[in-house]
Amino acid sequence: MRRQINTIFCATDFSKLAEEVVSYGIALAKEFNAKLLVCHVVDFPTVSMYGEAVAAPIEHQNRFMDFARNEISRLIGDAPIDSQALVTLGNTTEEISRLVADFKPDLVITATHGRSGIKRFFLGSVTERLMRSLPCPLLVLRGAEEEAKPNLSKFPFKRILVGCDFSPDSNLAFDNSLNMAQEFEAELHMVHVVEPSGYKDLFKMPPEQGDKFKQDLFDMIKERLRTMVPDEALNWLSLQTHLLVGKPYAEIIRYAEINDIDLIVLGIRGHGMVEDILVGSTTDRVIRHAPCPVLSVCKK
Repeated sequence: MRRQINTIFCATDFSKLAEEVVSYGIALAKEFNAKLLVCHVVDFPTVSMYGEAVAAPIEHQNRFMDFARNEISRLIGDAPIDSQALVTLGNTTEEISRLVADFKPDLVITATHGRSGIKRFFLGSVTERLMRSLPCPLLVLRGAEEEAKPNLSKFPFKRILVGCDFSPDSNLAFDNSLNMAQEFEAELHMVHVVEPSGYKDLFKMPPEQGDKFKQDLFDMIKERLRTMVPDEALNWLSLQTHLLVGKPYAEIIRYAEINDIDLIVLGIRGHGMVEDILVGSTTDRVIRHAPCPVLSVCKK
């Protein structure tokens, strides 16, 4: 049942928020006795966006790469872990994807800002592109744009929420949440959100009929949640199952805030273009507003 995490990959751009990515990486590497890879991509075009040529581009590139290696060394400090600096040149998303393919880490950690709507459309997000392309789970730390600093009190993880909608990606997210719950001896909160729009006829029924059907539906869903948990896990797992009604992203965020959740685990599907860019999937939206780190899992 238990999945060992042997290699952890951190991507940092040396911002205040991204520095905390390395702190999380160090803490997790200690917990799992894993090797820590810390990556920085120097995205340095030969010609600037204004059309002005850069003098001695190779010299500039080498200087920036030396600076990056020194910064990574400073961030890791004297942490008692096996670590390696990875500094490369190119497009950030492409280089991170390439390095992940080469080194095959078990977990990638990165950071994102809470952008949405038109601003997100123009600025894009390395994190959201990685979410759908990496072959391993991605742990995302979010910082507000005004003050980019995550809540470090959320580690170690003692209360883990996993969103369960019984899809293949959701089932994979559950497997990863169970692994984390075992490692950290954490409470596991299995949450399923019923969207009223998916049961319009049910919620329009007269009270005497609707209440019975609702109760039958909820009982069926709770039993299905229960059967997802292996019997042997019940010997050590502190488990809670909850059914919520509303928009999945909003209910998951609200539940996490009310119950002081330390980690949210969600599966992510493939995406459509315009709607996902401007609005976002449930996982995208949760990441942009969650009060704690989010572990996204993409089924390949």
